[in-house]
Amino acid sequence: MSVRINRRHFIAAGTAAAAMPLLARSASAQAAWPSRNIRMVCSYPAGGQTDLLARAFGDFISRQVGQTVVVENKAGASGSIGAAEVARAAPDGHTILCSISTTYVMNRVMMKNPGYDMDRDLTLVSIIPGAGLPLVASLASGVKTLDDFVAFARKKGQVNFGTYSAGSVPHMTINELNKQYDLKIEPIHYRGEAPMWTGLLDGTLDVAMGSYTAAQTVLQGNKGVVFAVHSKKVAAIPDIKTLPEQGATSKFFTVSGFTGWALPKATPQPIVDRLAELCVAANGDPKVKEVLSTFVLDPALGFKESNALYQRELPTWIESAQALGLEPV
Repeated sequence: MSVRINRRHFIAAGTAAAAMPLLARSASAQAAWPSRNIRMVCSYPAGGQTDLLARAFGDFISRQVGQTVVVENKAGASGSIGAAEVARAAPDGHTILCSISTTYVMNRVMMKNPGYDMDRDLTLVSIIPGAGLPLVASLASGVKTLDDFVAFARKKGQVNFGTYSAGSVPHMTINELNKQYDLKIEPIHYRGEAPMWTGLLDGTLDVAMGSYTAAQTVLQGNKGVVFAVHSKKVAAIPDIKTLPEQGATSKFFTVSGFTGWALPKATPQPIVDRLAELCVAANGDPKVKEVLSTFVLDPALGFKESNALYQRELPTWIESAQALGLEPV
């Protein structure tokens, strides 16, 4: 039996044949991943929120793919040490970054040379939107609402407002409140939340802002009161209104921080998609649900949803960060 192939059919067949190796490589990359242990580089210290999320999600991923996920803490320089290490890793899906919005967004503004370029070197895979951060005033202030706080700040003249680091969400919140209400709130920077909340307990601070979970040392001791939350309500305190609900107008009060996973930029898309699927599937795991509940966090988002949220909020983050007027280091 003879078969006639004209020139058009020959070209089409040749094109399809040429594409086959690429398709095969893509399918092979997805099927073969992971072929060995996975390193999940957590760019913040052990025991904190980012670390606990990394370990809970890493454990789930390990059970699903049949390979060990080893969480390594590479803390320092606002997450840039760990991020730079992942950016230099082979783009084969075996080295994953787990970090927060400071690393993915703020370091663009805060550092002259963080050692990586987010747009060029890393692919954001999945994010967990941050929880609303409560603003807690000392009982002595008598503050119960944002209007109360503005009146208190104007009467006192200078208010000591605690943050857990320079360039943090609380720091930018202070800057935005000062601009809108013509206040003189003084940011008092601490190295982490624990010493900051201690500052509110011992009377050094008038106000502090951080995670609802960490604030329990103050709230349960009846030493402070939540008068507002940043960006979105906290389920545990549903009656407390957000800053925008109480009249604060900055766009920054509509965005929230996040924890997220990223891979080296050239990682094949099938691997990126598979890891994103695993992060979303982990939302139903009992251990993961426990950690999310502990920190009052929403579930992890898929690849498209994560990147859409990131791109939508990025300009507001950058604008607010630049408005701080801090010199990059």
